[in-house]
Amino acid sequence: MPGKLQPEILRETVLNFTGSKRDDLLVGGGIGEDAALIRVPEGILAAASDPVTGAAKNAGRLLVHINANDIACKGADPSWFVVTLIVPDSMGREYIHDIMSEIHTACDELGVSIAGGHTELTDRYEQPVLSGTMLGITRHELSAEKIQPGDVILVTGHAGLEGMSIIANDRPDLFTEIFTADEMGVIRSWGDKFSVVEAAKILRDFARYMHDPTEGGINGALYEIQEGSGLSIVLDRKRVPVSPLTLRASERLNFDPFNLISSGMLIAVVPSESAEKAQDALKSSGIESGLAGYFSEDSEKLRLTTNEELWKILSL
Repeated sequence: MPGKLQPEILRETVLNFTGSKRDDLLVGGGIGEDAALIRVPEGILAAASDPVTGAAKNAGRLLVHINANDIACKGADPSWFVVTLIVPDSMGREYIHDIMSEIHTACDELGVSIAGGHTELTDRYEQPVLSGTMLGITRHELSAEKIQPGDVILVTGHAGLEGMSIIANDRPDLFTEIFTADEMGVIRSWGDKFSVVEAAKILRDFARYMHDPTEGGINGALYEIQEGSGLSIVLDRKRVPVSPLTLRASERLNFDPFNLISSGMLIAVVPSESAEKAQDALKSSGIESGLAGYFSEDSEKLRLTTNEELWKILSL
C-alpha cells in the first residue's frame, strides 16, 4: 500500500541497516523519532529529512514547515536547510523558480538559511519530487525512550488540519457541496498554521518527548509513540481537538479525522506535575492546548489504524 511504511515493515527493511555504530549518535532512526541527535563540539545537532508527496499548492512552504517542525520537536531552533528538487522537464524553470521562492520566504520567516541542495530537470517522472533536510542545535535530548508511566499527553492544534487544507486547495470540488465559500476560506487559511515551532520552543523545557503527527495523523503518531516508548497510552479521544468543519467533511466523505495528515498539531509528553505550568506557558503566548491522555505500563496498548486517509480522499 502506498504511503509511509508501517513500523513493523520499517524495522525489517530500514532500521536493521544503520551502518557503523558511533558514540556521538545520541538518537538515531527509530519508530516515532522525528529527528536524529548528534553530539558535536557546539552541543547537540538535530537533523531531520522529509519529503512532500501529497500537496500541489504551497508545496514549497509545506516542505519547510514539516522539516522545521521535526527539528523543533527535538528542542532545537531550525537553522539550516538543504533542498532537493527533482522536477519533470515539462514543468520547467518557472516551477523551480516558484517553489524556491516559497521555500525562501518560509525559511526567512523562521530565521533559517538555505545551505545548499540539489536541483535537476528530468524526463523520468510525471510529478516533482521535493525533499528537504533541516538542521539545528539543541541542548535537549528528547526521546520516546525517556517517557515514563504517568506522563501525560499534551496536544496543540487540531486533528487533520493539514489534510483538510490540502484538499481545499488541490481538490476543492470535493468540498463544494459541503462548505460555504467563507468556510472554504477558513479551511484554506489553515495552511498558515502548519508550524509548531513556537509551541515546541515553549514546551521543550517541560517535555520528555515531542512529536509532529504527519502522515497517518494523530492515530499514526500515537501508535509510533507506543512502539517507541514500550508503554501503553490511555487516550480520551474526546479531548483531542477536532474542528467542526473537519467532522462535517469526515461524515460526508467517510474518513477518520484521526488518520488524516496533521502537520500543525503538536504532541508533547510531559511529567504530570509539569502539565499545568506547560499549559500556562502556552496560553500566555496565545496557544490553546489540551490534555488527551497518559502513559501506563499496566494497561493494554491502544489498537490504532495507521493508514493515511488523504490518499483515499484524493482518489475520489
